[in-house]
Amino acid sequence: MSKVQSHEKAASGANGDAVEMKLEVVVLPVADVDRAKRFYANLGWRLDADFANADGLRVVQLTPPGSPCSVIFGKNVTAAVPGSVHDLMLVVSDIEAARAHLIAKGVEVSAVFHDAGGVFHHAGTAARVPGPDPQRRSYCSWASFSDPDGNGWLLQEVTTRLPGRV
Repeated sequence: MSKVQSHEKAASGANGDAVEMKLEVVVLPVADVDRAKRFYANLGWRLDADFANADGLRVVQLTPPGSPCSVIFGKNVTAAVPGSVHDLMLVVSDIEAARAHLIAKGVEVSAVFHDAGGVFHHAGTAARVPGPDPQRRSYCSWASFSDPDGNGWLLQEVTTRLPGRV
């Protein structure tokens, strides 16, 4: 078996055809809905929805620029502990520019790093080597930041996509 699964081996429907599945929403657990809304809106993320109903449900949805996937958070949206989501990845074409943008918005962002093992990063901060990937390979340079609740994000620089990737 290859280390990289082909997109041709996608989930199959009853008739054997591939079933298209798109990740469109990630739920974030937050303690303060309005603080989280201000944080993500300050990053330039588009506000798609903010609604509440009489039974105490409040849902806020924002989408990063250029992303087909949004985040949702609110009141009574998830039972997960605020700040418990980690390693959410935002793909950027220029990690230094993306990092500078976040810093200009008041976000504390790690220095750019690459992993001692090469391609992917280890969990937490293990095996982080300062600076971008020495060969500036796609998928190999990273920076990290957290929202006010501690939900963790990674910037990943991708300049050339792997075959079969959009």
